[in-house]
Amino acid sequence: MIKSKPSLQAKSLLAWLRLTNRKRTYAELDRFRRSIESSQAKGDQGPIRSIRRRFDVHRSEVDGRPVYTIRPRGGGDGKHVLYFHGGAYVHQIQHDHWRFFGRLIDRTGCSVTVPIYPLAPDHQCPETIEFVRRAHDEFAVGVDPEDRIVMGDSAGAGIALALTKALRDEGRPVPKETVLLSPWLDLTMSHPAQPALDKRDPYLALTGLNEAARLYSGQLPRTDPRLSPVSGDLSGLGTLTVHIGTKDVLLSDARRLHTLCTEQGVPLSYHEYEGMIHAWMLASIPEAKLALEEIAHLVDRTLVKAV
Repeated sequence: MIKSKPSLQAKSLLAWLRLTNRKRTYAELDRFRRSIESSQAKGDQGPIRSIRRRFDVHRSEVDGRPVYTIRPRGGGDGKHVLYFHGGAYVHQIQHDHWRFFGRLIDRTGCSVTVPIYPLAPDHQCPETIEFVRRAHDEFAVGVDPEDRIVMGDSAGAGIALALTKALRDEGRPVPKETVLLSPWLDLTMSHPAQPALDKRDPYLALTGLNEAARLYSGQLPRTDPRLSPVSGDLSGLGTLTVHIGTKDVLLSDARRLHTLCTEQGVPLSYHEYEGMIHAWMLASIPEAKLALEEIAHLVDRTLVKAV
């Protein structure tokens, strides 16, 4: 499904990004490295105040790291989302993530569990993936597979797809829905379309992404399916959904997934928005509200199918 004609608010956001030259953070290596230090220096601050005020927030730990579960006051309705935040594997979860969770809970009555996974360069892929697996196993206790939704944005979407594929390969129940928002699915950064997409993207840049991929992958080849889950067999993964914008350097990842799913006969609900930037569905613009409705429909139908 292709969406066109960006709203005035979306155009204003794009203009602000270009005016403030936000792309420099990813385009200039020194700035990118400083952004990593600045983000990680904040440490785990947990959900923002408005989320704590409006919802029940439970903090647990897996391997000594925090995992937050957010529920409507009085309990949820059985639907449960396991969400992995974006940040190129090097940046902490941001306020926009928590606001998005709040809107999703308000709309669906679901619960959302957010593992705060370890970040590169101090922690690399094998350790992060092991944490993710254990966090999933804790999340899955008492939740019927038909009620489980795995979701993530950017690097978190890569984690989500890698997790779903690993569960399938082990013969374990996969989540009913895997929702990928602006997904980063190929850390080789080798798609021939990406240099041209880089020029259109007002936020991300290949320089920073390649550095993040280097820091996160460590000694692993970037073709490893834990790093680049877009490759290989995509069958048996439940329902896959993608949301992406055309002004995102990672558009090539989403389109490649679309092509592979088509070739393999794998159902994929694909939503491409003209003129949208990376992770636009977390912003406060009309297109994000539309995406939220589409995502909420997936959460709603998960419960319907489980009845």
